Amino acid sequence: MTSTAILSALPEEQHGLIELLLHPRKTAHAGRDFWQGDLHGQPVVLALSRIGKVAAATTATALIERFAVNRVVFTGVAGGLGANVQVGDVVVATEFLQHDLDVSPLFPRYEVPFYGKARFVSDSALTELLYRATCEALASSKLRTLSKVTSGARVHRGLLASGDRFVSDAKESSALQASLAGAGHEVLAVEMEGAAVAQVCLDYGVPFAAMRTISDRADDSAHVDFSGFVDQVASHYAQAIVERFLLSLSIE
Repeated sequence: MTSTAILSALPEEQHGLIELLLHPRKTAHAGRDFWQGDLHGQPVVLALSRIGKVAAATTATALIERFAVNRVVFTGVAGGLGANVQVGDVVVATEFLQHDLDVSPLFPRYEVPFYGKARFVSDSALTELLYRATCEALASSKLRTLSKVTSGARVHRGLLASGDRFVSDAKESSALQASLAGAGHEVLAVEMEGAAVAQVCLDYGVPFAAMRTISDRADDSAHVDFSGFVDQVASHYAQAIVERFLLSLSIE
């Protein structure tokens, strides 16, 4: 049976999804709880990757090896880096890279050794479904009236950068953006898990797609905005987008 993994880093990013599961079954494995059941007519496995690339890779591997999921979708938050990416917007990833990977001079900066590239692409068909679901969700009156930052929210498609650091300083954010752009990588947002999951999914041949709600601008206010935004805005985004995405799978 085809099943979909819905992955997030934090409990708040999946708030309410477990409660909506039909026939829920919890399995403890690799120090994590995995919830299987039916959600909006689709068999799913809900899991928390925890924070950072290593934890995310462990969780993604467990989902594939132990639970035999056929696709992985990540929903969470990120810091905006792109000039037009604002708080309340959503970025649907088309590619991922690790901004803190540097094996130079043995390999070009940002390139993952033995893969011959720095960027890992998301699955095009799965990403298109996720993009449509995100556009539909953000167009709904329920989300647009959620808060003042959601009224004009937009959906972007592009490159996400992952690293084992919570970027929360304007100077660091500008330097990171400039360094990546100088290497030909125009990044829209920064987070801490996506590139690791993308690499695992590539290794196993499992389709992967991800969306990130912009919680802050990865600057000096990031630590102030983050917790409240995840609870009050991003969790509602996740529920609405996941619902539309899973319903779209039934049509395909």
